[in-house]
Amino acid sequence: MSDIIQLLPDSVANQIAAGEVIQRPASLLKELMENAVDAGATTIQVIVKDAGRTLVQVIDNGSGMSETDARLAFERHATSKIRSAADLFSIRTMGFRGEALASIAAVAQVELNTRKHNAELGTRIVIAGSVVELQEPVNCQAGSNFLIKNLFYNVPARRRFLKSNSTELRHIITEFQRVALANPEVAFTLSHNDQLIFNLQEGNLKQRITGVIGKQIQTQLIPVNTDATVVKISGFVGKPQSARKAAGDQFFFVNNRFMRHPYLHKAILDAYANLIAADAYPSYFLFFDINPEMIDINIHPTKTEIKFEDEHLIWKVLNASVREGLGKFNEMPSIDFNTEGQIHIPLPSRSNGSNSPAIEFNPNFNPFKTDSVPGYSSGYSDKTRQENLKNWESLYRDFDNADEQEWDTTPETITLPSKSNAQTTLPGEPIFTNETAVSVNTYFQIKNRFILTPVKSGLMLIDQRRAHERILFEQFLTSVNTSRSVSQQILFPETIYFSTEDALIIDEISTDLKVFGIDLKALGDGTFLIQGLPSELEKTNSRMILEKILDSYKTGEINPEQEVREQMAAIMARNACMNHGETLTHEEMTSLVSRLFRCQMPNYTPNGKPVISIIDNDELDNRFK
Repeated sequence: MSDIIQLLPDSVANQIAAGEVIQRPASLLKELMENAVDAGATTIQVIVKDAGRTLVQVIDNGSGMSETDARLAFERHATSKIRSAADLFSIRTMGFRGEALASIAAVAQVELNTRKHNAELGTRIVIAGSVVELQEPVNCQAGSNFLIKNLFYNVPARRRFLKSNSTELRHIITEFQRVALANPEVAFTLSHNDQLIFNLQEGNLKQRITGVIGKQIQTQLIPVNTDATVVKISGFVGKPQSARKAAGDQFFFVNNRFMRHPYLHKAILDAYANLIAADAYPSYFLFFDINPEMIDINIHPTKTEIKFEDEHLIWKVLNASVREGLGKFNEMPSIDFNTEGQIHIPLPSRSNGSNSPAIEFNPNFNPFKTDSVPGYSSGYSDKTRQENLKNWESLYRDFDNADEQEWDTTPETITLPSKSNAQTTLPGEPIFTNETAVSVNTYFQIKNRFILTPVKSGLMLIDQRRAHERILFEQFLTSVNTSRSVSQQILFPETIYFSTEDALIIDEISTDLKVFGIDLKALGDGTFLIQGLPSELEKTNSRMILEKILDSYKTGEINPEQEVREQMAAIMARNACMNHGETLTHEEMTSLVSRLFRCQMPNYTPNGKPVISIIDNDELDNRFK
């Protein structure tokens, strides 16, 4: 019997390793940028084409590599940062396992030009599929210049699993932001298809946060600074009013390495308890400086998860630090007991004296004997009272004929289901049939939430908010299908700011937004001008609507591979409709119900929630037995 165990070829082993390290273009960008930071670069340029499918280029002015180092860098487990197993517990650099370049070279065409600062000539290496095709001397700038072309060219299955260019570009921007935020002393630029997206100059942390996230966050940052024995925490958290309904601007860094940690995230939420809504997410940019021996950073292939020696203690320190920062943020004036000067509070002088307030009153006033008080008049004479008592019957003179006059008018007819059909209706099917027509001209509002009206089969309850949502949804769809958007120009256009990532999404969907009547004009640097809005949105917060659409793109609620405009219409209708608790007049209720019954599917909201419920006569009879 022959042996069946054999060693894999290096090319196959590298492709397997690449499956863990290089998942998409953003993964290789992260590895190359971290290597550039470790090389001591002060300027890092990133050039991307076709969202990384065609090209990812990273240029830095770091230390560069010699001819031998440049060749060995593409071997598996080749690194300059680890010498022994003990070094694994004192790591402060980013790339240390030595798998990144070998994995990239296994699934892409790689070209490297590198030169050390004290060398006259550099080295050029061309590798494709882990095979070195060329190595020669070259005249190049000091530092390193990596060109990664045609990612997954030799693994077609992996290339087919890449998402759309807009999705992959958002992942690239996310990884770029994480490295840029962790290193504010380094200048970064990012270009996509010859369009400059980021141009970040070196500066302090607050300047870097403003440059990465956007100008709108500059006034929303609260500093946090705690120096404890076990850990030092510094950075910024957002003001409570800047919290958003979707996650997006939450960053943890441990020794300048980005980290995800749901347990510590709960410490932040606990500090914001009773300050923000339960489903809101505050922004934070927090840096942990901790002894490397107290953490383990080698527990995840992408190194985004870190294990702490005592997570519970870190949780307490973080929670107390954020609470302290939020406590210092207070718009109300407070007394500073540490001030050097004395607080002068003037006291009243005894020589001036003080007079007791004088109160004028009539000691003879008797509320039960008004005639005994001279000059007192109740304003309501006995003569008037007697006349009203005689004429009270005239108020009900036409009461007997009122009902007949009211019901003689021609009412609006609403088609309702029979009892049997109402019980078997399925979601997505109209519940209205032509079997029974009931006249409706009386509406009652219950708890400012439901509209109640009698029908032949019983009582009909309508959720006014969901009804309005359904109406707006079909109105938006009509605008899309007819390509006739009704946009009302704003007399004083509103300026809004978005982060670079959000601005790219807005640019991408601007055509769809215009179909709905949202007219935006890009001014650059994430700034937009709202020039027009549909009439349905004129009483709503336009920025909130746009943020809801952006959050839906980020969370995957809007799937670009499906009907985008229909999904956008549902989101806009859900956020533009009336809130529960609004008082409606009889005319408003009549109009709302009439518009609802003209919808194609009035019985359900766009996401399938019921709009109408009928309490039949049998159930009403049973309640009184």
